[in-house]
Amino acid sequence: IYDGSGGPAYAGEVAIDGDRISYVGKPRGLRGHTEIDARGKAVAPGFINMLSWSNESLIHDGLGQSELRQGVTLQVMGEGWSMGPLNDHMRELAVQRQVDIRYPVEWRTLGEYLTKLEARGVAQNVASFVGATTVREYVLGEKDVQPTPAQLEEMRGLVRRAMEEGALGVGSSLIYAPSIYAKTPELIALVTEAGRCGGMYITHMRSEGDRLVESVQETIDIARASGAPAEIYHLKMAGRENWGKLDQVVAMIEEARRSGVRITADMYTYIGGATGLNAAMPPWVQDGGLEAWIERLKDPEIRARVIAEMRDPHAGWENLLRHAGPDQTLLLSFKNPKLKPLTGRTLASVAKERGVSPEDAAVDLVIEDGSRVGTAYMLMSEDNVRRQVALPWMSFGSDAEAMAPEGVFLLSNPHPRAYGNFSRVLARYVRDEGVLTLEEAVRRLSALPAQNLSLAERGRLEKGYYADVVVFDPKTVQDHATFEKPHQ
Repeated sequence: IYDGSGGPAYAGEVAIDGDRISYVGKPRGLRGHTEIDARGKAVAPGFINMLSWSNESLIHDGLGQSELRQGVTLQVMGEGWSMGPLNDHMRELAVQRQVDIRYPVEWRTLGEYLTKLEARGVAQNVASFVGATTVREYVLGEKDVQPTPAQLEEMRGLVRRAMEEGALGVGSSLIYAPSIYAKTPELIALVTEAGRCGGMYITHMRSEGDRLVESVQETIDIARASGAPAEIYHLKMAGRENWGKLDQVVAMIEEARRSGVRITADMYTYIGGATGLNAAMPPWVQDGGLEAWIERLKDPEIRARVIAEMRDPHAGWENLLRHAGPDQTLLLSFKNPKLKPLTGRTLASVAKERGVSPEDAAVDLVIEDGSRVGTAYMLMSEDNVRRQVALPWMSFGSDAEAMAPEGVFLLSNPHPRAYGNFSRVLARYVRDEGVLTLEEAVRRLSALPAQNLSLAERGRLEKGYYADVVVFDPKTVQDHATFEKPHQ
């Protein structure tokens, strides 16, 4: 039994009555209506995915097998965007921009969406932050504008309502338009509202590369000013030139923690990140949303300016293509059936085949696909990943949707983290490399995120707690997904 406390494991029994744990401890020869013989296995609290993109996939398939089979019992969504609140225009766009998974948008608030998922039937527990981007878009649209005092008050009201409906706090995603247009005081105002309701702030920071240190400082400042706890999504040092910043970032976070700021982080256990080609183009060209962005790219003068900025190392915005390089940029998903054969190719190989520059190819693909084009960027150092896994305040998130190797999910390539992130912690970093003990790994997969999220009676094997329980074999647990063959 690995109870989630991080304390020594021991041989024992767990008894469950309904949806609660009624006994956990040394063997007592208990008998049950249903008995599972877990001799030789590890029994642990269910794992918590701190960064899930299962918003749409669970509508299509409530089983969430890619993560359920890794022991994940709670999907936490809301990285910047959430499934509510939605106004009429946002609901229309949500349908219009769907890629492989199609569904009617029959809700307006985050609470209504979560209720719909629950009624539909899902295999895991679900929770969500309210997206700072979503709240901004509801009031201001997708343009590069700043809220008036009245508009900011409306945004705060939307956060308050979402919190009353069960949101865990405010999530931001600050490298993407339109959230990139939000200034720090706007974020503090929204997070303060969430903090008053017991919620936290969780953020994909403005930069994970050249301005990483400044972005960590902004996150600390927002936590301090709002009084809410903060967490950094998928902490990383993106781009070889930034790999050496880990020590400084860890020192900043630990100093803030010593001073009373509640700040933590989560990560995925790979050197590649996945997002879209929007993360390779300047924010100004994306002002007004996807459709406006694509129309601008068709203008030869604007296109030339965009490509010049994509090549400029001092452009002043986060360019993941520059950090990774075109030969380390993989194309994962397309909306246009004619482009789907390019799935799994590098941007460099597609550009060479077309006889154009990588930047030109990226612009062409966005125009031809009518989407941001799902993309993976190889950005990080394995040594940094290993060191981060060992940090006591680090939990884990897949940054992916829960899926299965069948049907509509096979139309695109996910990042292998969708099928492997949590198993990889247990297989590679615990068993194979000894970066942390199994007891500590279980704590960071369960009790630590539950505590950070202020979830009552979850995250531990303890009498009276909810019976989110996973059984696995530490000797054989293994991730199989790769970038070449992710659906495993």
